[in-house]
Amino acid sequence: MNRKDLVETVAREAGLSAAQAEAALSAVVDGVVGAVAAGEKVTLPGFGTFEQRSRAARSGRNPQTGEALEIAASVAPAFKPAAAFKTAVANR
Repeated sequence: MNRKDLVETVAREAGLSAAQAEAALSAVVDGVVGAVAAGEKVTLPGFGTFEQRSRAARSGRNPQTGEALEIAASVAPAFKPAAAFKTAVANR
């Protein structure tokens, strides 16, 4: 499912126009991205939690040359699905 399909599904299920569904989806995505970027957790009961996760600095190897290199510490977005979401996916 891509964004267009999701907008169509939201429009149909919520009884909205496609433009209203697109605006609603954009608002939700922008809200989640903004909150996670600011270091907040976003929890949607029954769906899951979006949050930042820190990755420690570590050693790695260049796969082409085999040369050792240092990989810098970083912060990345993460999603942890709720139990209901996991169950729904496992039972299909």
